[in-house]
Amino acid sequence: MTDNAPDGSKRWFLRAEDIRPLAPGFGACFASDRIMVSGMRVGFMYREAPDLAGDSGWRFLSGDETQDELDDPDRIGVFDVNTVANVDPSIVPLLLSRVGSAFERGPGDDRFVAVDFVPDRDA
Repeated sequence: MTDNAPDGSKRWFLRAEDIRPLAPGFGACFASDRIMVSGMRVGFMYREAPDLAGDSGWRFLSGDETQDELDDPDRIGVFDVNTVANVDPSIVPLLLSRVGSAFERGPGDDRFVAVDFVPDRDA
């Protein structure tokens, strides 16, 4: 199964008209194509200091991305947090967590668990 349309453009998991206001006003975030294109649930989420104005600091991964996917800037994109929340509404209760917070869940487990996280200072 391909993540792209026949013309090579990305085919997003959600259509714009299907997005509801589940988490408006949080700003931008980074999310992987495994979530935004393939529709996988968030498996790991963390919040670091924002990079730019309007950046929430949130980063969302499915947790099964390969290193090649993580290293490919075409496989990670900038989205509104609300859009990610529409793919996986279970992130919403955690969005007010402070910078430095991180949460993960195991396969088949709907509950996020706080985990230790040390932001990459070299990025």
